[in-house]
Amino acid sequence: MIDSTAKIHPTAIVHENAIIGKNVEVGPYTIIGDNVEIGDDCWIAPHVVIKGSTKMGKGNKIYQFASVGEDCQDLKYNGETTYLEIGDNNVFRESCTIHRGTAQDESLTKIGNNCLLMAYVHVAHDCMLGDNIILSNNATLAGHSKLANNVIIGGLTALHQFTRVGEYAMIGGCSAVNKDIPPYFMASGNYVQAQGINSVGLKRHGFSSATIMHIKRAYKSLCRQGKTLTEAKADIAENVDECPELKTLLDFISDENRGIVR
Repeated sequence: MIDSTAKIHPTAIVHENAIIGKNVEVGPYTIIGDNVEIGDDCWIAPHVVIKGSTKMGKGNKIYQFASVGEDCQDLKYNGETTYLEIGDNNVFRESCTIHRGTAQDESLTKIGNNCLLMAYVHVAHDCMLGDNIILSNNATLAGHSKLANNVIIGGLTALHQFTRVGEYAMIGGCSAVNKDIPPYFMASGNYVQAQGINSVGLKRHGFSSATIMHIKRAYKSLCRQGKTLTEAKADIAENVDECPELKTLLDFISDENRGIVR
């Protein structure tokens, strides 16, 4: 079903079962497949391929040569019906590749709202991305990666499968990420190492000076004082009542299974 206000270029191919919302613009030679749903006010450039089952919210922009909702590259994938869900107001720049999930996980890859994925970004099967994320050029997320809200990842950085990145974390370019990155951390390197906290980003998001100071102390306890993880967790737990933001950090490091960057 194509809304009457949508502008579909005559050379685009849209499957009869696709759902195209209001004021959607689809450029030349773009292919939109079966079981694809495009929300209102989306803009899709020429030479884009969107394959189902994919559901996309409102106001998204997809630039040329992007491949959205394709079968994953996992060798275990055997043609099962799997899904991709995309929220609102995201930007996918040139040649992004976004793959659907696998039956071995939850059959779902999911991207939140207001994310910017720059050119050649790859989001593999079963990845879960929150809101307000920036992935710079050629950033690569292996399968089952999980990114919380407000994460920034530099160009040419690769995440190992099952890696988690906590909210407001920032990863430098050309990094190889083989461990979880806790919330608020800055990290970089090959292999990645902790480099401090994202204090500038926290200030920009309205964190108070007192809160940032508590987070810095928690970082030092985790990374700079030679304490065991159990000892550092105990230190952080003592300050959660005074600084509730530390609960996010404490929960993250308590749930680690790959090991965290320290």
